[in-house]
Amino acid sequence: MAPFITFEGIEGSGKTTQIRLLAKHLQQQGIKVLRTREPGGCPIADQIRGILLNPANAAMIPQTELLLYAAARAQHIEEIVQPALQSGRMVLCDRFTDATLAYQGAGRGLDPALIKRLNLLTAGGCHPDLTLLLDLPVEIGLSRAIHREETQQDSSEGRFEREQLELHQRIRRAYLCMAAAEPQRIRVIDAEQTPHQVAQQVAAIIDPFLPADSEVL
Repeated sequence: MAPFITFEGIEGSGKTTQIRLLAKHLQQQGIKVLRTREPGGCPIADQIRGILLNPANAAMIPQTELLLYAAARAQHIEEIVQPALQSGRMVLCDRFTDATLAYQGAGRGLDPALIKRLNLLTAGGCHPDLTLLLDLPVEIGLSRAIHREETQQDSSEGRFEREQLELHQRIRRAYLCMAAAEPQRIRVIDAEQTPHQVAQQVAAIIDPFLPADSEVL
């Protein structure tokens, strides 16, 4: 199957921008690529995303949050990710199972062993070949995310941006611990740099994973 590459990071780390730039870089080399995201990526999962990220749902308990993420992932994997990989498309995904361990595990305090079992159930045998962790201080990331909301005049997906700073700090620490435990798969990139500088580092890491016989999607 084609490579499955995921992007992780706290709010405001620039994942969406870097996935877009990487897709352009890959397509310029004739690579067949699919961009997607979690939660979301297909109509049913996008509807679940609307519930999960809506600031009006501040009363959502952690267990509900975890199960909604799992439901969205199961649909996304079956409908989008697996078919794309099997057809030879390189998949670039904005968040995946690492995010659940960071956000619902370290962030919300749910049992990591339970989350890993749930991730296995929803993702099956679909595992990232490479994960790029865009890391930066929490205060900078949240400032960027809030500025984006104000610029776009859209706060419909800002539920996590309104959480307390300590939750985001726990999430960042969890990501860095995962990277330390799996250095071959998870590569840490300094996201405080300019988007162009980050994109250069991303491309340098990705290039060895490029299939020689792929076509542009």
